[in-house]
Amino acid sequence: MQPVHPPVTLPDPDATEALARRFAPRLGPGDVLLLEGQIGAGKTAFARALIQASGVAEDVPSPTFTLVQTYDAGVEIWHADLYRLSHPDEAVELGLTEAFETALCLVEWPEKLGADRPEQALTLRFSVVGEGREVAFLGPKTWEARLADL
Repeated sequence: MQPVHPPVTLPDPDATEALARRFAPRLGPGDVLLLEGQIGAGKTAFARALIQASGVAEDVPSPTFTLVQTYDAGVEIWHADLYRLSHPDEAVELGLTEAFETALCLVEWPEKLGADRPEQALTLRFSVVGEGREVAFLGPKTWEARLADL
């Protein structure tokens, strides 16, 4: 993975939501965002805001216990939290590998995918910086043009 956009500083939750709103129109079926970072780094907040910015009016709960939540926003959206998985085969059993091809997928704790991590995915690496957050963008060069004016 290589950087495909300069890191973005997120000083507060409003900045995280604004980034998600700018991001949403750039995404579609077959796009996979891998959301990395420690607990509390902003992964779920970003995913919720992005799903709502995509046109989902309903409540967007964390999929920590359900593992996967799906939404219909004109495009199928899968929001997965793999924290509780113990083996990469469990992600296959959830249907994630098929969803990677046809849905917009947001995956928290993507290291649990093991070898099933999609090569064309964009990784958003969230980190806590002081009182705020920062997100780095890593992936194949194909993402550079899509993120150029982010």
